[in-house]
Amino acid sequence: MRTDKRRIQTAVLGDADSDEPLMLPMEAIELDAFRRHYEGDTFWCGTLLGGCGGQLTTKLYTDKIYHFAHYADPDGLPHLCGRHARGVNSADHLYVKSAAAAWLGNRGEEAHFEYARPGGAPLGSVVDVRWPRGALRVHLDHAVTPEWDTGIEPVLALAVPVDRDTLIRRWYVHRIRLDSDGTMRRVRIGTEAFARDTEWFTLDDCQMTERGLTTPAVERIIQSRTTAPPARWPAAKAKKEPDVDARAQVLLRQLAHARKVDAVVVVNRVCREIADLTGASTATQTELDGAVREAHQWVREQSDVRRELFERLDEAVTDGRIQQARELLVRANATAAHDRTEDEDRVAGAAAVLVAARIRAERTAQKASDLTAWAAASRVRRVLNDLRGRGRRHMSKATLHSHARLLAEEAAKAGKHLTAAQHREVERWVRRSSNAQNGVVPAAPARPADKGPASLKPGTAAGAGPAKPPVNTVTVWVWKDRYGGLRAADDQTRPEASVRHVPLPNDTGPLQRLYGNLTRMITEREAADGPCTPTAAR
Repeated sequence: MRTDKRRIQTAVLGDADSDEPLMLPMEAIELDAFRRHYEGDTFWCGTLLGGCGGQLTTKLYTDKIYHFAHYADPDGLPHLCGRHARGVNSADHLYVKSAAAAWLGNRGEEAHFEYARPGGAPLGSVVDVRWPRGALRVHLDHAVTPEWDTGIEPVLALAVPVDRDTLIRRWYVHRIRLDSDGTMRRVRIGTEAFARDTEWFTLDDCQMTERGLTTPAVERIIQSRTTAPPARWPAAKAKKEPDVDARAQVLLRQLAHARKVDAVVVVNRVCREIADLTGASTATQTELDGAVREAHQWVREQSDVRRELFERLDEAVTDGRIQQARELLVRANATAAHDRTEDEDRVAGAAAVLVAARIRAERTAQKASDLTAWAAASRVRRVLNDLRGRGRRHMSKATLHSHARLLAEEAAKAGKHLTAAQHREVERWVRRSSNAQNGVVPAAPARPADKGPASLKPGTAAGAGPAKPPVNTVTVWVWKDRYGGLRAADDQTRPEASVRHVPLPNDTGPLQRLYGNLTRMITEREAADGPCTPTAAR
């Protein structure tokens, strides 16, 4: 068997919020048929898969196994997607919902599905299936520990462990697996019992009874437990029956826990089991009777709470208070998802539509904001690359200011899509532009009266502004060209030039005459307001 190395193996059909999963076939000839079948459809990195919501395309290669791939970004940068699960089983929760909805629909049951995330579990770890006559919690991995005796029957993937005591106490547990079949994943239900091999069945072989989910193996297990074995040996001493008082204490603990989590269905079931319990001691029976009375009173109070909950939910939907409707709907689904009336179903359905519309609007706005930020980040990177190549010394002040302003605007839009180093580089270019516009340049230190000529290196004082040139000096502007040669001018024609106050010598000689000629040339040029050239100097 060849190793499947596709990057993205599952997608959803139609739009980013779709719950209709797809899986690419393994063979190239099957991919051609797949493309023809879905010629008018679109594939997406669905949000219910934990994807980015971007559109996908199919990739066919001759040198490696093909896969779904994101379309390239408009600016040519690699597409970034935070989706973690990309294998063939990454859409199993969607296949489970699709299969369970079809199975229950064929039996006249309308089910509600929820991709629960208790304790912050990854999306797709758990699928809750509820309908008026029952409920299942499908565990597709071991991220969430199964809970027994809560009114919701667990169905476990192969990777979810079950201890021996649980198998013995419950007689059996149900397993689930999904097998690849072309572009589909087929659901199989297995029944595991202590000291028995797991038997597997299709959903069509399963039924929902008073015991819950039932397979043909369940009937055989129950029959083996309830039918006395043939007598081969003399009858042994009858086993001691479980202590009734101990069983009563277990029921009391289950009743208290069910009330704590607002599980009305479990409270009613435990109350019925307590009513069927016989043989308890007088003290234990008194404790049971008191607990049942309190439970019945609690159930009546929960009915009032439930009515008030749906009234508040209806008001929130009518007034358009989406956030409140979202919070109340979560509470209603958690505590009042069973035995709903038509009016409660209507209110919950309207709230779900309203919340779904807001979620879609928020996702659309977030996508638009992300696209804008990515485009701004791309522009910032291009400008920074251009500035690094050109350097500040070979730009006019106007060009530098234009680039710095663009960097500041686009960096504000890009936000977290730029690295900290890129933000710091943008700030440095903005500061350079501001200094060039304000004429902030290094100044030479003043020469003490009793010292020799001042150093030619510039000096600046914070907030002091441009320093006045010392007496008996010549002011020139100096810069280096691209080859490292030193250039000078008598006025500031380049933004990277720095000012120098060159002191005149105090003694006589050729050097004094050179400085004197330079001073006279600059003075004449300033008086005539004309250019100073080497010819004029001669």
